[in-house]
Amino acid sequence: MKRYLLPILVLFIFLGCKDYTVKEEVSADMKNSDKELLIATFAGGCFWCTESDFEKLPGVVKVISGYTGGHKENPTYKEVSSGTTGHVEAVQVYYDPSQVTYEALLEYFWKHIDPTDRGGQFVDRGEQYRGVIFYHDEEQKRLAEESKNALDKSGRFDKPVVTEILPFTQFYEAEDYHQDYYKEHSVKYKYYRYRSGRDQFLEKVWGRELEKTNPDSEKKYKKPDDATLKNKLSPLEYKVTQKEGTEPPFDNEYWDNKKEGIYVDIVSGEPLFSSLDKYKSGTGWPSFTKPLEPDNILEKEDRSFFTKRTEVRSKYADSHLGHVFPDGPEPTGLRYCINSAALRFVPKEDLEKEGYGEYLQFFK
Repeated sequence: MKRYLLPILVLFIFLGCKDYTVKEEVSADMKNSDKELLIATFAGGCFWCTESDFEKLPGVVKVISGYTGGHKENPTYKEVSSGTTGHVEAVQVYYDPSQVTYEALLEYFWKHIDPTDRGGQFVDRGEQYRGVIFYHDEEQKRLAEESKNALDKSGRFDKPVVTEILPFTQFYEAEDYHQDYYKEHSVKYKYYRYRSGRDQFLEKVWGRELEKTNPDSEKKYKKPDDATLKNKLSPLEYKVTQKEGTEPPFDNEYWDNKKEGIYVDIVSGEPLFSSLDKYKSGTGWPSFTKPLEPDNILEKEDRSFFTKRTEVRSKYADSHLGHVFPDGPEPTGLRYCINSAALRFVPKEDLEKEGYGEYLQFFK
């Protein structure tokens, strides 16, 4: 009998080491911290978006995109997206409980999905894109159910909260191409996310409360007090950004600017538009097909001048920027008509030194 024990023992040790290695890979991001990480599993539609959202939350160490809840072993993206395996696109969130609680993760999750939608999330339709909370133990189940009931009774939504709460079973990591998609394929991701309608829905439902979910950006792009603004801005810049003014067409700084770079809010510095999306509209104002950072753009109904338009404002500075119209060119069909006086242009050669180095990749 003893000759059979050695292989079993070796196998046991191998499996144990394999599990330890996975934990070590995740813990590497904690710079060799000895704190124990916990795992939460959420499905919120497209896992590119859910991964991107959770990785912004302080206390979250790593987020992995994958598939769970189905009946087929080792499913592929093609199989899951076809809706034939029973899986949903999901993420596993590795978090430090000393920095963020499971209750906080739940609250964050609710503010990044449509919990009233049974048939998918936003532009992605089908059960493989529906919202689900997968609990790993009875405590997570209890907290998830309490959180869901509280949201349902809050009156935040006109429809009932229908997000499922299911026991976790098996998680399969998605293909490498899908991991960190929002970083590795940022241009494609930003275009997809903007066109999905996700952020527009979240802004409509939660408004300013969403700022609490990204405290770093709120702190970085802060609006000065009014006295500082009057001292910092020219009379025209103040009138446009703070009093919803409009500058003259064909007689402003950037309407015919052809240099490569990005346009940031003149008040806060938050990134707004890119020269890569700028085009000659013939209106006499800077015009763009889409924002560089959709998260930094707010759209509001404007009924001034006896007509209905869509006003565009910056998120953190709350500056009036201009308006968006549905008469632009492809690929979006939109025209963001923006006042030069609300913008500051940062040439591509200055991006690094001015703290916008992450956008250099777009101009290679």
